[in-house]
Amino acid sequence: MLRIGLGTDVHQLVEGRALILGGVTIPYEKGLLGHSDADVLAHALADAVLGALRAGDIGKLFPDTDPAWEGADSLKLLGRVAALMREQGFSFVDGDCVISAQAPKLSPYRDQMRANLAAALGVEASRIGLKATTTEHLGFEGRGEGISAQAVVLLATEGDDGRSCR
Repeated sequence: MLRIGLGTDVHQLVEGRALILGGVTIPYEKGLLGHSDADVLAHALADAVLGALRAGDIGKLFPDTDPAWEGADSLKLLGRVAALMREQGFSFVDGDCVISAQAPKLSPYRDQMRANLAAALGVEASRIGLKATTTEHLGFEGRGEGISAQAVVLLATEGDDGRSCR
């Protein structure tokens, strides 16, 4: 059986916080506000996996009302989602992600973000696509108020090569 999932996340940019995307701390004058480390990329990917599992979202699994998740490393949360995926008999086939941010420039960090996300999921980096885009100064991302990310994933039950869909 094959399953797809779509995830999205948005966090506000504020002063006094580190900017962490895909587990990489990126030098910038602002960071993302959130209960955890606010890594929108890891959150969107986790939500995509949870969507494919029909298991809700990261807010359900790691509620911001629980002090246990305050300041949590989002790659560790993604790793817990990957463990749940495997427990339910699924494997990660492929994922593609996009980050929308006017600034800072993210392309120098792309390969490390892909490697970090793949490691958290327990797959090779070639299974993670990642792009960054600006919004040409439109919307909250374009005004520098926040950053958003989206992810789509394909999961398969263990041993499924996709032929059952033909």
